[in-house]
Amino acid sequence: MTNTATKLIPLDNHPLARELQFAIRIAREAGQIVKTFYQVPPTVRWKDPTEPVTEADRAVNAYLVKQIGQTFPGDGILAEESKDEPARLTKRRVWIIDPLDGTMEFIAHNGEFCIMIGLAVEGEAVVGVVHQPIEDKLYAAAKGAGAFVEEFGERTPLRVSRAVDIKRYRLVVSRSHRPAILNSVIARLGVQRERSIGSVGLKIGLIARGQADFYVHPNPGTREWDTCAPEIIVREAGGMMTDCWNRPLRYNQPDVYRRFGLLASNGVRHAQLSALVSEALDEAGVEPEFGF
Repeated sequence: MTNTATKLIPLDNHPLARELQFAIRIAREAGQIVKTFYQVPPTVRWKDPTEPVTEADRAVNAYLVKQIGQTFPGDGILAEESKDEPARLTKRRVWIIDPLDGTMEFIAHNGEFCIMIGLAVEGEAVVGVVHQPIEDKLYAAAKGAGAFVEEFGERTPLRVSRAVDIKRYRLVVSRSHRPAILNSVIARLGVQRERSIGSVGLKIGLIARGQADFYVHPNPGTREWDTCAPEIIVREAGGMMTDCWNRPLRYNQPDVYRRFGLLASNGVRHAQLSALVSEALDEAGVEPEFGF
């Protein structure tokens, strides 16, 4: 567990300052694009029976990919709505993008969606920005520089909670996707307090600012673009993010799926949380060596 979030390091002195400031800028600009689509009924298509995509997803994706390609032409890009190019696997630095995390919430018009831009270097998340355009809220972090939220015209350092008692932990869950196995996990943990919100990025934002204590996604549906930006934010706020068996997340992999689930917490009892979650998954027949 890290403890870098008590004070922000001045970004001008940080080796990733340019990348972070760039990601903040294009995230805000992409937010303006999203707002133009948000004013009219969305045109929805379906990549599969559970995964919608809108014109807003595609427009933001195209804008972000273009901006990154022009500014950092030597870096790789992995973006949800772009064709995955194997050449990224040869790159040391890869930008990992979710142009609209929470498309179901965008369609529902509830504001609980965000733009997520992450940078991974040698497989590790090092820069992350999560921007919720409708609320004008932006979470950001760079490795070793702390994490912060920008809202109401102010920049505030982020810090996870110090809660210890797992049974009193505040769980944050998905508003649109609730896997059946989650109830078994919750029963084993004995958790009583639960809050639902859209978007992985916004869930992690609540943990990073101490308003929730953990999030678990025990199914294999998340992918690298769902976790890259949020992971560095929660880590720089003092928390942790791993798979459900407490193993580190790696980026720029040939298989972009998180086949062993996702667990994020304030870090205080992360190992114990992982042990309880993995026991529930073991009982359900999920093997850590093979995934779901």
